[in-house]
Amino acid sequence: MRFQTLILSVICMVLTAGAASAEKRVAFVVGNGAYKNVAPLPNPSVDAKAIAATLRNVGFEVVEGSNLTRDKMTERLLDFGKKAQGADVALFFYAGHGIAISGTNYLLPVDADIKSEMDVKLGAAINIDLTLEQTMGDAKVKLVFLDACRDNPFAAKIKSNSATRSVNVQTGLAEMKSGEGTLIAFATGPGQTALDGQEGGNSPFTRALLANLTQPGVEIQQAMTKVRAQVNEETNKGQLPWGHTNLIGAVYLNGAPAPGAVAAAAPAATGSSKASDVELEFWRSIKDSNKPEELNAYLTNYPNGQFRSLALSRIASLESGAKDATRNLSAGIDPATFKDEANQTTEDQIGLDKGQRRDVQRRLTGLGFDTKVTGQFDAPTRAVITRWQAARGYPKSGYLNKLQHKALLTEIVAAAPAASADEERPKPRRAPSSNTVQAQPQPQQAPPQRQYTAPAPGPDPAGAGRFIGGVVGGMLR
Repeated sequence: MRFQTLILSVICMVLTAGAASAEKRVAFVVGNGAYKNVAPLPNPSVDAKAIAATLRNVGFEVVEGSNLTRDKMTERLLDFGKKAQGADVALFFYAGHGIAISGTNYLLPVDADIKSEMDVKLGAAINIDLTLEQTMGDAKVKLVFLDACRDNPFAAKIKSNSATRSVNVQTGLAEMKSGEGTLIAFATGPGQTALDGQEGGNSPFTRALLANLTQPGVEIQQAMTKVRAQVNEETNKGQLPWGHTNLIGAVYLNGAPAPGAVAAAAPAATGSSKASDVELEFWRSIKDSNKPEELNAYLTNYPNGQFRSLALSRIASLESGAKDATRNLSAGIDPATFKDEANQTTEDQIGLDKGQRRDVQRRLTGLGFDTKVTGQFDAPTRAVITRWQAARGYPKSGYLNKLQHKALLTEIVAAAPAASADEERPKPRRAPSSNTVQAQPQPQQAPPQRQYTAPAPGPDPAGAGRFIGGVVGGMLR
């Protein structure tokens, strides 16, 4: 009887695999990072290549691209739209810059140079809603993953060139509703920004997708629950993926479990998959590493590896070690620190000179939020400040206010703030000779502060970007 049950289970698995292979599965996977007119992003192309390889392994035909201009993106979208007609599953993945204006989301090609809302209307950015409708509308199941919730790099230009009327240029991406048979997943919540991850690795969101999306026998909504949990844990609750689902049935990307075989297969699967010699050697070489990027390299190469949970635990330990040392100080923090927003104005009110800015950078580094000590709050430093704010539960903006600055100064760093190799060092003085009259030292003036324009939140007229969506739609119909 047991033998017959085993035979039936095998037959069911074969039939399930056959059904999956008979499905028409098409994916659009693009990562844009090499931007020409704004600061580049290091990881989107790495993210896209990893996702494309993973999807091909489970039967997807992938339309893939990295660092695409507007024209090249349009070509790929046309190709994807033709192949996705009548598909059983159509999947859309994008990593890179995305912007939200007046509640509408747009993707940015690498040649985007947006100076005003008119540029958006005339097609410099890709309208996500129209693109998904035109390319995936005929598919039975539509899955959308957007690792694009980064700060709008053109916000200041759009605001400055739209002084005659109110323009709502939002932070992060706006909320989107899914239609029937659709799942939409964002790297983080509406209006929030997501972390890009270590340079050369994967973002936290993409890394979690790689680890969970194509697990054998795992339904897509269960997989996304695991994705949210993993990202939330890795970022110390600083980032929580968000989504909207209107699926009307179970969706499996790597085979549904065979009827009646789930309970029997679970214990067998526990010990059946052993680490290969190569994976084992890789893990041994980095398991005691104090560098998160080395542990992330293991997760990138072995997203479902035998030591995945240990690697994640080690990364979380390294990233939260300094935080644990300061946790006992939270009782002395002004409650308003957790509520009051910070921006360019509030930071200017602190009046930080270059030396004080260096002190901020040294303290952040001492707390485990590595940044160069230059005395300038450039884009990388703003990103580090945002990470620190997220880890402490303060409103995230990348700028400081007086309360946050005071809270930072009260934290006990792992080591005393010391001079960094990145700092400008004073030249050694020559000892004055006995015949030399030494000049009296003059008081040193603090260098002028560099002014930054804060990315202003706020909306933009609805329907922007309809032009490019209509062009794509017209070519596909």
